[in-house]
Amino acid sequence: MKIDLSNKTAIVTGSTAGIGFAIAKGFAKAGAAVVVNGRTDASVDEAVTRLADAAPGTVIRGCVADVGTAEGCSTLVATEPSADILVNNVGIYGLEDFFDISDAEWTRYFEVNIMSGVRLSRAYLPGMVKRNQGRVLFISSESALNIPVEMIHYGFTKTAALAISRGLAKRVAGTGVTVNAILPGPTLSGGLEAMLQEAKEKSGLSIEEAAAVFVREHRPSSIIQRAASVEEVANLVVYAASPQASATTGAALRVDGGVIETIV
Repeated sequence: MKIDLSNKTAIVTGSTAGIGFAIAKGFAKAGAAVVVNGRTDASVDEAVTRLADAAPGTVIRGCVADVGTAEGCSTLVATEPSADILVNNVGIYGLEDFFDISDAEWTRYFEVNIMSGVRLSRAYLPGMVKRNQGRVLFISSESALNIPVEMIHYGFTKTAALAISRGLAKRVAGTGVTVNAILPGPTLSGGLEAMLQEAKEKSGLSIEEAAAVFVREHRPSSIIQRAASVEEVANLVVYAASPQASATTGAALRVDGGVIETIV
């Protein structure tokens, strides 16, 4: 199977690092024109340069916008008014006990993790429907189904992403547009690396080994017994955005390493 995304424009929010950057890189290598999004000029410029080096000859554009706000979403849409592929990847997470989470923090998670995808899907889906082709993908998490007690506010937003993606898939039923959610498990991105840095230094383990210890201790149901790489997550996203995935919609697609215990 050769995935060819030539003549497609893909927007990936929060794509200057981690899973988002890996997705953008996967799209670029498949021939798509890619729009990189981040909150600072420096991070976006660096990501654009790295992608251009990784996929020579591919069109790479950057858009500096905080899509965790309504204003930021409007900036992105004004800069890039049309897209064939939208990946709602931007997200925040952090460990915090339920009883310490303020109203403001609940609202911040809601705005960044949920409303960014709502606003951008509302902006780009009508054009996709009119053209009778398009892909919208929400990056959810295994935490949508296994709500982590130490991150209830995060888990809640990832469950909401499943509901929104399923509902939108039904809303555009009968068109050539598909909407799906991707459920990564523990993934060796910058955020997890930062969390594991102290354990890595104390143990003398490599970051991959420290991540495997974390998975075994905190996600013991994992079948692969390690953290996934960002590229492994991106591979599924690129497939789901491809013409070959035209019969896959309204789905919660797992790349969780088997963490989720249910069969379906």
